[in-house]
Parts: sequence; C-alpha cells; structure tokens
Amino acid sequence: MLDTATISALARQLYDARKARTPLRHFSRQHPQMSIDDGYAIQRAWVALELADGRCIQGRKIGLTSRAMQLSSQIDEPDYAPLMDDMFFAQGGDIPIERFIAPRVEVELAFVLGRPLQGPGTTLFDVLAATDYVCPALEIIDARIEQFDRETKAPRKVFDTISDFAANAGIVLGGRPVKPDALDLRWVGAMLFKNGVIEETGLAAGVLNHPATGVAWLANKIARHDERLNAGDVVLAGSFTRPTPAVAGDCIHADYGPLGTVSFRFA
Repeated sequence: MLDTATISALARQLYDARKARTPLRHFSRQHPQMSIDDGYAIQRAWVALELADGRCIQGRKIGLTSRAMQLSSQIDEPDYAPLMDDMFFAQGGDIPIERFIAPRVEVELAFVLGRPLQGPGTTLFDVLAATDYVCPALEIIDARIEQFDRETKAPRKVFDTISDFAANAGIVLGGRPVKPDALDLRWVGAMLFKNGVIEETGLAAGVLNHPATGVAWLANKIARHDERLNAGDVVLAGSFTRPTPAVAGDCIHADYGPLGTVSFRFA
C-alpha cells in the first residue's frame, strides 16, 4: 500500500494534469508495488481536491464491463469512478476539444436513480426497482495518464486507469428515456457514427449480460467505504462498443433505434 503522502502527491498530479491537459507517465512504472486499492485511494484523494473547488458528484461510471476488457487488463471485475458535475455536456451541442487530451467516445446506457441503492446485497432487481428511467448516453473517455508509455509503448495497468477516474472525462445524455421494465435492456442496440461513417455497433447484453448487473455490483462495491448510490444519481452502466478516437471538428452520432439518438460535435 502506498503511503498517504505519495497518494496525495499522485492525486495532485492528476488534478493538475486535467486542468493543464498534459499527460502523465504511468504511476505503476514509478511505483511497481502499486495495487488496485492504491488506485482507488488516489482516485478518492483527487475527488477531494475537486470537491474543495466547489465541484459535486452527480453520479458514477462503471468501466471494464466486458470480458475481453477484463482479460486484457488482467482483472476479474469492473472498475468505477465518479461523474463530476462539470463532466456533463448538452445533447446536440458543441463540446470544446481543448477540455481533453486524447478523447475517445463510447456507447452506453445511463441509469437515473429515483431512490438510493445501498449495498451490500443489492441485486439486479433492486436496481430496476430503484431506477427512475434509463436513457442512451455517450461517454467521452480521456487519458490524463498515458494509455501507452511515451518511451516503452507499454500499455498502462489497471491501477493507472482506476486512479485516473477510470478514464472518464465527459458524458452526453440524450435519446428517449424509458422505464427500466419497458423493454428487455439486454437487447438495446446502438450504431456509433463519426462524420456520417459508422464506426461501431454493439448490444447492451455485452455489459455483464445485463447493464443493470454492473449497477448492482457498484452499489455493493462502494458499500465497504460507507458510500451509496443516491436518488438522482446518473450511473453509466458500461460501454458496449470499443472506444472511438475523435479530433476537433468530428461530429459524433449514436443511433439507439427506438430509444432515439445522442449527438454532439467536438469544436
């Protein structure tokens, strides 16, 4: 376990990197003994810095929900991070590219809770009962810690990703909100377009066989820190497409069929 001073220093580096849009070398390279618990400790210390600035938490994101991503990261469960209030962007609008270092886009479903979820023991059915509505969402992920080391080209480790807010940087909600029992959420599909060209397709069942499964996992996971998911929280359940890179001028559009569309442009 990293000592408190090191955790605070690394959290400050991430806080500064987000503001300056300057990527960092892998923490796991500097600290080979780093663990998953260290990653979450750094993440919580970074959140404290954001809260001290007057930011607030408006929800959570769940990442690494596909089996393929877990195997590539050498873990057997997802990861998670907070959604800060300044990460939300308007549907159909322009998003300033200078907010990010190397943005990529993922297709997700967002669960908006009508009442709290407190683990342990939370089930998929508890999630569905507590959810006010589900809607399409696009997540913008970014890398304050380099995805690949600038010299060795080695990929970052899961400890790096976890400390780096699980790579989340922005969220756009859109489409048509539906009650969680209005359809079988496993069969929600989406097509992701960039500048009118289809880049990715996916099915929500790719998220742990049911996207609500990840929300239940999260409620149980954070309970050990005496935390819960609150009424009004937005929970990104996990991506069911590969991330698509984007640059200034790119128009992003996701079509969820009967659930409508989500779009924005990087300006």
